[in-house]
Amino acid sequence: MDTKAAIIALMSVWGVGTCATLPASAQDADDATEDATDTIGESENPLLNKVWVRTDADPSLPGPMQIFLGDGTLVSDSCWETYRLSKWQQVSDSAISWDEDGMTINADIASISDSELVLNLKLGEEVQEQRFVTATVPYVCPDMVK
Repeated sequence: MDTKAAIIALMSVWGVGTCATLPASAQDADDATEDATDTIGESENPLLNKVWVRTDADPSLPGPMQIFLGDGTLVSDSCWETYRLSKWQQVSDSAISWDEDGMTINADIASISDSELVLNLKLGEEVQEQRFVTATVPYVCPDMVK
């Protein structure tokens, strides 16, 4: 999934647009299939190309979302903040890192399945656990009090 596909996924989560996008021609469909299989191990990695919604944040607000794309782009978003695109990398089978405001955030993958993700973020001396589940679709952010 490329950045364009991630934006379409976010728009779907936001409820913007109600029709599916289809390739313009059969050639485009073939190219998309080849692109999806070009990245080694991408299809086996349950972290990639899913909208992960944080479940352990403030219960009165919808959880922030993260999408780890196979091209090394991390899409971070929430219902109350502007989205952010960052670079991320898989350091090992059990560790990832990303850039946030010029700082590298390192995180251990404590557990991962097709529908649940637990990260342990290393924030200086502190380790912060963050829990995520895959987003339910369709989803629209509720009206937020401004």
